[in-house]
Amino acid sequence: MKKQPLASLDQRHLWHPFTQMRDWLKGEPIVIQRGKGALLWDQRGREYIDANSSIWTNLHGHNHPKINAAIRRQLARVAHTSALGLANEPSALLGQALVKLANPRAGLTKGHPRLSKVFYSDDGSTAVEVALKLAYEFARRTGRARKPRFLSVDGAYHGDTIGAVSAGQIDLFHKTYTGMLFKTDKVMSPYCYRCPFNKAKPERSDARDTRNCNSECVDKVEQRFAARKKRGSNYAAMLLEPGLQGPAGMIAQPKGWIGRVAQIARGHGTQLIADEVMTGFGRAANRLFTSHDATVQPDYLCLAKGLSGGYLPMAATLTTQEVFNAFLGDYSEFKTFFHGHSYTGNQLGSAASLASVGLLQSKATSANRKKLATNLQSEAIRLWTLPQVGDIRQAGCVLAVELVRDWQTREPFILAEQAGIRVCNALAKRGVLTRPIGNVIVVMPPYCTTQRQVKKIFAALHDSIEESLTQNL
Repeated sequence: MKKQPLASLDQRHLWHPFTQMRDWLKGEPIVIQRGKGALLWDQRGREYIDANSSIWTNLHGHNHPKINAAIRRQLARVAHTSALGLANEPSALLGQALVKLANPRAGLTKGHPRLSKVFYSDDGSTAVEVALKLAYEFARRTGRARKPRFLSVDGAYHGDTIGAVSAGQIDLFHKTYTGMLFKTDKVMSPYCYRCPFNKAKPERSDARDTRNCNSECVDKVEQRFAARKKRGSNYAAMLLEPGLQGPAGMIAQPKGWIGRVAQIARGHGTQLIADEVMTGFGRAANRLFTSHDATVQPDYLCLAKGLSGGYLPMAATLTTQEVFNAFLGDYSEFKTFFHGHSYTGNQLGSAASLASVGLLQSKATSANRKKLATNLQSEAIRLWTLPQVGDIRQAGCVLAVELVRDWQTREPFILAEQAGIRVCNALAKRGVLTRPIGNVIVVMPPYCTTQRQVKKIFAALHDSIEESLTQNL
């Protein structure tokens, strides 16, 4: 079959993220032409279910009429003006809406911070970068930390800008850049399936439900804070991916972990940065923000990906009046927050985000989220019959399947074997698109995905695992 012209142009000129381009150039890439709801079509007319929401961004489905209309209305007025010295209507209204969402009337720990200020940026990395800079300077100016330093979780991923990479803890992604980074400390991840303290034998269920331990992962956090205190300083902030750690392999945290860790951090005078770039807006929890499911309110809430419904690059970092006040002063004091982006608070992104927030607050979307979470859980059961399925873990509308050589031994596939990639390639042939994280298959479709579509996803996944990995038994 002759290669599509656009596929040839792509391979001739483009360099794709997180992609070994030698492998990319071997075949014909799928060239997406259009989308509707949870479906995508390529240039050859083939239909696919978007089972990873276009890299975890699309909440409501493609080509949504309400978001489309919001963008068209704004486009007829003005697409973009600078936020440096100018204000605009959509970004102001969006700020008001985000502050309201981030401060529910009930269900948070007593004395929690109130998030009242919104700083816009472009994507998840920049949202985290903003939080890091604010927390660093706040700790320095208030005397909370003599030499401000950050703490994050083993396997953490917070983005690809230098500050965000410094706070990350995935050697495969970050080790190459070590010479460019500032030092951060880490604590163990609550990875129940591969935790050295979990004495439970492998079973055909989520490892969090059958774990046998004494929550040593929480003790390790307390020990790390105590060690820092002995050195005569506190951490400026601790970074968390509430609910589950995404690029670490969709590691879903056991119930109670976030709350206990947050309490330890607060007890040591350390601020909390919640990276809800992937988990926010109802993706991984009952409430719109996963932190709130654990009754935790962070000092910095980082949002992106689903903020605009997956339409436009848009991000926000929410923080408190107290942090904001630390940057106030006479012009001559130069206490300004010297950080910014050309497209900060742009009108098109803000308009799309306002429409998305409106949809999130509707009864229909709430019902769709609940149905999708239930359907993912019920349809995934069929995968337990496969010996190559080691763990299935779910947080809200996110489900992950960890592939192993044998479930009884938990022996992993070597990454060079490309087990996850092979399964996803087989899925694409069956009309389902997703992207693996190493040996973990991610299922995270838009909220509008129907029960029938979910059934197709898991039927295809079952057959793709069986077809791709049987020879490795």
